[in-house]
Amino acid sequence: MTPSTSHYLHGTAPEEQQRLSTLNRLLNESSLREIAIRPGERVIDFGAGLAQLTRDMAQRLGEEALIELRAGDVLAPPLEAPEWGSFDLAHARFVLEHVPEPLNVVRAMVRAVRPGGRIVLEDDDHWVLRMWPEPVECALMWRSYVESFSRIGNDPQVGRKLVALLHEAGARPRRNRWIFFGGCAGDEVFPLLIENMVGLFIGAREAILAGGQLDGESFTAALAAVRAWGRRPDAALWFARCWAEGVRPE
Repeated sequence: MTPSTSHYLHGTAPEEQQRLSTLNRLLNESSLREIAIRPGERVIDFGAGLAQLTRDMAQRLGEEALIELRAGDVLAPPLEAPEWGSFDLAHARFVLEHVPEPLNVVRAMVRAVRPGGRIVLEDDDHWVLRMWPEPVECALMWRSYVESFSRIGNDPQVGRKLVALLHEAGARPRRNRWIFFGGCAGDEVFPLLIENMVGLFIGAREAILAGGQLDGESFTAALAAVRAWGRRPDAALWFARCWAEGVRPE
């Protein structure tokens, strides 16, 4: 299920699909560990994107698990009347940061699961990023990128609000976690993290420039600075995504 009522900064252009596929490979195992899918569960994945995580979840469900992909709006999921309240688990990753009304998405997720069913949310609080040694160009680029979310009506720190969203949507919060997503010089995944960050900026270039803190020339220079920083022998990137689980009351 894909979000059509959304304000995406990045991730929709065809040239970004390889970056997103690589990102899935870096993230999915830690997501699956926390979700802890039980064989035989009926799962609905809101905003499946490339559906790589959806397929991985299906594999955890058992050999006979089937996947049905539906195009639709996460604010008005394309479910038939008998399907509402029938799922054991509703999941969404990196969806709420791209919609202007995240609470309405979570409410739909709560409605989709049966009493006692689980709702799992994964999303970003973009202000938690730390880079050290921190180059001035990278800090300016990241700040302009994050502020672009607010300018188009989205919430760049929705991750810290996941438990509150579950509560407001009528679920009973049960767990929350940080899932680390970072690396440093010498880590084999570090070059992939740097290229993912560069890809984020390129995908959001128009929105970043609209903020007025960077022009085309300084944007290009900042990209070069990010790549140069990534080659430093002492570079370290610290980030984590927010994870929360709630249960629909019986």
